[in-house]
Amino acid sequence: MKKLDETSIIEIFQKGLGKKKFESEDVEVFNLGKNKIVAKTDTLVQSTDIPSKMKLSDAARKSIVACVSDFASKGVKPSYGMISINLPNTISRSKINEIVSGFRKASKEFNISILGGDTNGGKEIVFNVCLFGIVDKIVSRRNSKKKDLIFVTGPFGYTAAGLNMILGKKRGKPDFVKKSINSVIKPKPRLNFGIKNKKYFSSSMDSSDGLSTTLNEMAKQSKNKFIITKIPASKDLENFVKAHKLNLNNFVFNGGEEYEFVFTASQNHKKTIVKNAKLLKIPIIEIGFVTSGKGVYLKNDNNLVQLQDKGWKHFK
Repeated sequence: MKKLDETSIIEIFQKGLGKKKFESEDVEVFNLGKNKIVAKTDTLVQSTDIPSKMKLSDAARKSIVACVSDFASKGVKPSYGMISINLPNTISRSKINEIVSGFRKASKEFNISILGGDTNGGKEIVFNVCLFGIVDKIVSRRNSKKKDLIFVTGPFGYTAAGLNMILGKKRGKPDFVKKSINSVIKPKPRLNFGIKNKKYFSSSMDSSDGLSTTLNEMAKQSKNKFIITKIPASKDLENFVKAHKLNLNNFVFNGGEEYEFVFTASQNHKKTIVKNAKLLKIPIIEIGFVTSGKGVYLKNDNNLVQLQDKGWKHFK
């Protein structure tokens, strides 16, 4: 019997719940009276998402960040949240206080009111966060236009390097080690940038499942071809990868866990977007352009090499 992957499982649920056509989006949107509500839920599981050396306060914060990053890519401010937790019955009061401090820090950082939630007991720690906001419209994944430019909100690959270091597999220069590990345990979603610039975006998507996944999904939904002319990697990452004889493209495009986002925009808006990014100290990078066709391709000299979706997938 063929093993089910994440997409197949989602499609089974969608069909079973009466949704004939499934097209993935970063958030869910529905009308409640005159208000348009945006909702997002995400789950952090100890055995798959929390490295052993990660503080529970950082893990709790990160579970909220995962949802905030999706709101950022849509240009929406999250206002309210609910948190459900699963805890082993051996957990100590000090560990619970540590978890609470992480949730409190994130709620203050992003100005989110936590309304309540649910508590359960089980074999491992699980955090499930659901955030809500109100908006007039969101930036979808599917509306890129031919000749649009493609941007990312920061460099990629640090999280893959950081996870290697946390797991004790590789080391590097002290500053690079600190930067890489912090990218894993203390991610910084680009919320203010998304909110203040969404009117200039033709499409956008959170990139936490991996840059190759994001680019392929956006190209597929927009029915366009994405040409990538620049690999969004910093020099220190390139030096680390070279020193350890690793694959730079794998780190940058397939690592995942970067709470950056990808967006497309008209050339006419480039000057304004770059100016706003500098004001907010967001290191955006122009990485390519949109054209006719389908798929995602890396341009190397005069050659085009297809970029396959090899990002993070559950159940693979």
